[in-house]
Amino acid sequence: MRPLTEEETRVMFEKIAKYIGENLQLLVDRPDGTYCFRLHNDRVYYVSEKILKLAANISGDKLVSLGTCFGKFTKTHKFRLHITALDYLAPYAKYKVWIKPGAEQSFLYGNHVLKSGLGRITENTCQYQGVVVYSMADVPLGTHILLRYKRPEIGDSFANSSQVQLKKKKKKCLHSGKHSTGKNLAILT
Repeated sequence: MRPLTEEETRVMFEKIAKYIGENLQLLVDRPDGTYCFRLHNDRVYYVSEKILKLAANISGDKLVSLGTCFGKFTKTHKFRLHITALDYLAPYAKYKVWIKPGAEQSFLYGNHVLKSGLGRITENTCQYQGVVVYSMADVPLGTHILLRYKRPEIGDSFANSSQVQLKKKKKKCLHSGKHSTGKNLAILT
């Protein structure tokens, strides 16, 4: 188990900042003690310094995990958040989306959420913004990127062919775009 390098720290903090913004400092300096991030087997763990000092006596090859796994680095050095980080990110989230009970099951299986499945959304949430998804009972369900697609209207008339081609591209994006496994929250309007 070792501290993160500057590059690893930068990549991880950029990913976390998508969801909690400037509240990132609150993760490290908490009222119940100081916490830090450590790397072990390409996984990043969030652990208090007290526990870290106690674990110093255990050899690295015998250590399975320590603290809470926040995510992992891929072979291409990208950082992926794990669901175990959700309990720590949810209280500090800047942008939140609440989905209705009927859409929860579909969302948890990795499908997009239609506009009719949204209960509430934080004001001023931009497209491609990192959001924390909640159930209507304020239970955090996941962290995702907000996408918005416009459905083309049936019977739209076009003045020229360039507008027709533009509309076809939007339709293509809607149907053959990223069908996520829970990574993107798409709102179809």
